[in-house]
Amino acid sequence: MSDMDLALKDMMSIDGALGAAVVDYNSGMALGMLGSSKALDLNVAAAGNTEVVRAKLRTIEQLGLQEDIEDILISLSSQYHLIRPMTGRKSRGLFLYLALDRARANLALARHRLRGIEEELEV
Repeated sequence: MSDMDLALKDMMSIDGALGAAVVDYNSGMALGMLGSSKALDLNVAAAGNTEVVRAKLRTIEQLGLQEDIEDILISLSSQYHLIRPMTGRKSRGLFLYLALDRARANLALARHRLRGIEEELEV
């Protein structure tokens, strides 16, 4: 089993996980995905969240900030969507995407676990 497969399984083991993906934000394509919800199209989510990441990176650049994105949280009425850009030398241009059921998820714990997964994953 590849590192990416293990990372996706680890992401899906987070309480409330509905779907997980590793996405290339240069192309908008998911390199790997795993989901438990038929209502969540991970290909559409990967492409749409690519635009979110690109927009935020452009804004940071235009503002002249010397900052990196740690994570992006999108709160919906019934879900949380977490986006975590990867920071490794070989994984630049990728982000982790995790959709959570808001009623079952612990957001702080999910963010903590996603950070650990990102640090361990080598693509």
